[in-house]
Amino acid sequence: MMVFIKEKLVFFATPKTASTSIELALGTTCDIRISKIPNAKHTPYRKYQRLLEPFIMTLTRDEPDSVAVIREPVDWLGSWYRYRSRDELKGSSNSTANISFDDFVAAYLSDNPPEYARVGSQAKFMSDKDGQVGMSHLFRYDNMDGLVRFLQNRLGKQFTLGHANQSPEATISLSPALLRQYQDAYAQDFEIYDRLSLPE
Repeated sequence: MMVFIKEKLVFFATPKTASTSIELALGTTCDIRISKIPNAKHTPYRKYQRLLEPFIMTLTRDEPDSVAVIREPVDWLGSWYRYRSRDELKGSSNSTANISFDDFVAAYLSDNPPEYARVGSQAKFMSDKDGQVGMSHLFRYDNMDGLVRFLQNRLGKQFTLGHANQSPEATISLSPALLRQYQDAYAQDFEIYDRLSLPE
């Protein structure tokens, strides 16, 4: 998470949406940077409203805008699956090594997911306590150029994005039955993503 007081903007680091690359590009220019502890770096909107926004409002007269990135939900789960398959996690409870993507998604959809499949929800991350999306500006992961242009204009700073914290490459596919279950169980994630149009 990064807070830009003068520019009245809070960047929310949605997991697995290039947030580390964005932080590396802009982290030295923000006023508040929450980075080292993953649970703090990836502070969801509702927790921000409860704990951080009251403090930030002591530093500025106007409520800052909020901006985040959302990834196509199956691709998002695929990134988590690939990220947790990396060699350094093998043998740990977080590892997805030797687990198929179907099994990973089935575990994610279960009532009590194992640790390797506890990755939350993008919709929940960016929603307030009433379940309403709280972001002033929301960009699709496949419109990173649009996000960069927005940030450049808003912050008055030119920058390019690198490629940090990437997941290992792998080919994944999801069975139609599990896809339907996922779409039903996390309909809001798909709805938020689908309603955002790409530029012409």
